[in-house]
Parts: sequence; structure tokens; C-alpha cells
Amino acid sequence: MSDIQELLGQIPVQQIASLLGTDTASAQAAVEAAVPTLLAGMQSNVQAPDGAAALESELARHRNGLADVGVDPSQVDTQDGEKIVGHVFGGQQDQVANQLAGTANLGGVGGDLVRKLLPILAPIVMSYLAKKVLGGGQGSGAQPSPTGGGGIDLGSILGGILGGSLGGLGSGGQGTGGQGAGGPGSGGLGSGGLGDILGGILGGGSQPQQAPLTEQDQEPPTQSGPAQPNDSGQTNDSAPPSHRSVTPGELIEVDLPDENR
Repeated sequence: MSDIQELLGQIPVQQIASLLGTDTASAQAAVEAAVPTLLAGMQSNVQAPDGAAALESELARHRNGLADVGVDPSQVDTQDGEKIVGHVFGGQQDQVANQLAGTANLGGVGGDLVRKLLPILAPIVMSYLAKKVLGGGQGSGAQPSPTGGGGIDLGSILGGILGGSLGGLGSGGQGTGGQGAGGPGSGGLGSGGLGDILGGILGGGSQPQQAPLTEQDQEPPTQSGPAQPNDSGQTNDSAPPSHRSVTPGELIEVDLPDENR
């Protein structure tokens, strides 16, 4: 079982569906799309200056066992979840929710429902990460920082949990300007905004539309002109011959009828 499947397996979808007032299938689809999106936002944030340190500090605060077993979503601190979501997405949580609802094949689940779901999931995800990163487990857990500072390489950990589904937002990429889960949201998230809203939600965005043909792109109409002679000196023009024009002073012989006939 992968890390992301383990995390998803600890989320009580039926209870969340009841809280959101939707059916279980819709809640399941929304959870399966929202959890990787939260992780992607965190992974994007740790590339920013001090982003990893801020997230590590927040993980220590969420080392509470919430995601161990028997999560009760009604007991989740959604105010804390709202703060996490705001920091992770740099204040663009509404755009993320709408993009997620539009690109993740969620059926009738709209952006408003996703927006309510994110603050419920965020503390659960943070608790799971705290156990994975700070709980002493190895696997995809604590690894030496590539900078040699002795810290934790959170970018690689998050990338390992996601299983490479970010498509370019992994460690080594440029930070988008977020401040990690613990720092203040910056609002300005680099060009395109939060990695173009996390790469069209993990690469699920719509394909660019083809530009309409311009006048220059269209094939020019066939121009009519004098027929060109072939090898035998004859033209291929099948149009009937026109009457020959007569120049002034030219003699014209006319065959008149004989009156004596």
C-alpha cells in the first residue's frame, strides 16, 4: 500500500459526506482529489525561503495522533484547518477549490463543497505528515536535507507520498511564493499563481484551444488566367471560343444569298 493510499484509508468518507450534505460517492471523489492537492500545495511551499522550516514547525504542533485511527471529522478543528488551507494556498483557496471541482471529474461536486472540505482534511493531512516525518519512522520518513544542514528534506518526502503526480512541482523546482503551512500567506505567488493553480490540479487542466485560422493561414483561392499551352501547342481550356474581334479597315468577306436563285 502506498503512502497516499494509507492516508486516504484513514479518512472517514461516509461521515464527511454526512457533514457536507452529499452522497458517499461524491465525497469519496472529492477527498481523493483534495488530499493530493493539499500535499502538492505543501510541496510547492517548501521550495520557498524558510518554507520548509515553517512547515516543520507546524508539523510539530500537529503531532496529535488525529490521523492514527478512528478519525472523527466532527471533532476536527476546522478553524485551524482554515488557517492551514489559507497558508498552503497563499490565500488562493477559492481558486484552488473551483479549479479542483472543474478538472478532477467530480461530477456534481462544486467548488463550494470542495471549499468546505479542505479545512476538514487539512488537519488530518498535517497529523499524518507529523507522524510520518517526526514519528521516527523511515520509509518515506525523515531524510537528510540535500543542503547538508541536517534538517529534513520535506520536498522529497511529500514527493514520495504523492508518487510523482505533481508533474514538475517537485523538489528542485522554483518556489511559488507561499510561506508554508505555518507562515503568513503572501498573496503574490509567482508567475501564474501557485504553479498555475498546481499545474491545472496535478495535470488535469483543460487542453489549450487551437487558435482560429487567420486570413493568412487560409488557402488562397485559385486565380483564373489564360490557359497555358501543353507540349503539342494546344491549350487545355475547355471553355467555348469567344468571337474574334475585328480591327478597323479589315476586309470581311460575306457570303450573300444569290437573288437569281
